[in-house]
Amino acid sequence: MFSKKEKTAEPRSFFKRLRARLNRGDSWLTYDLANLAPGGEIDEEVLEELESLLVMADVGVDTTEQIIGDLQKSLARKELKDVDALRRGLHRSLLGILEPVSLPLEITPQDGPFVILMVGVNGAGKTTTIGKLANRFKDQGLSVMLAAGDTFRAAAVEQLQAWGERNDVPVVSQQPGADPAAVVFDAWDAARARNIDVLLADTAGRLQNQQGLMDELEKIKRIIGRRDDTAPHEVMLVLDASQGQNALVQAKKFHEVLGLTGITVTKLDGSAKGGILLAIANQLKVPLRFIGIGEALEDMQPFSAEEFVSALLDDGNST
Repeated sequence: MFSKKEKTAEPRSFFKRLRARLNRGDSWLTYDLANLAPGGEIDEEVLEELESLLVMADVGVDTTEQIIGDLQKSLARKELKDVDALRRGLHRSLLGILEPVSLPLEITPQDGPFVILMVGVNGAGKTTTIGKLANRFKDQGLSVMLAAGDTFRAAAVEQLQAWGERNDVPVVSQQPGADPAAVVFDAWDAARARNIDVLLADTAGRLQNQQGLMDELEKIKRIIGRRDDTAPHEVMLVLDASQGQNALVQAKKFHEVLGLTGITVTKLDGSAKGGILLAIANQLKVPLRFIGIGEALEDMQPFSAEEFVSALLDDGNST
């Protein structure tokens, strides 16, 4: 079904920019580990201070305890002899949490469009993420269609239509207040008729109450399944990193109701500390698909555990 061309390698500069943007403000990400142990000796007191920094950086209590527990075992084995050893131990522990969820999104051929249901609260960057994904898929040689399933905000439909024009992809929409499930249902039919490879469906981020939102999303998912019992093929949650532990609460609720298959984390620039990715990865085990550090198209890239951990633990001497 797909006449697919692979895009060139992702810009290597992305993680340099990620590192630069994470290393702003006051958080453990920018904290020179040497400052934890001025004398160079690593002991329980140093680990206790590191534990406080991790909690304050939105890593969360449970995940922090796991990380510190790993380091305490290394300390007991006399492996943490200096700051460099501490950095290596921390790198190994963080990688152990993030690597299992560092899984790229793969668009596989379907008998019909590959359906990606995009969910998340208003303000997380969901519609912008849809626009960036559409651009990425087109660059890979895939045909794309957008479904304006957020019918509660006229601005959301307009924003999606603007992304459709920018990427030269069709957008299926109805009048404000229309049934979102009906919009996505019609979009699936249109995508199938036009032999579209990928259907990206936007959804509302806020209704009258949280239960109303979840019921609406469940209905959309159910309706898509009537057209294709394997769809949606991806239920992607978009989270704002600057929301901290709030983002984890959101992720748990969406996962409980919809069964998430992927997460994109936006706004890792600004005041975000980045630690929330560790909490989400450790507690939900849902693949982290993409991360974003800004508004430009190139500011969203596939998540790489190795590159991300290196960005977090940069001591200022990396090239």
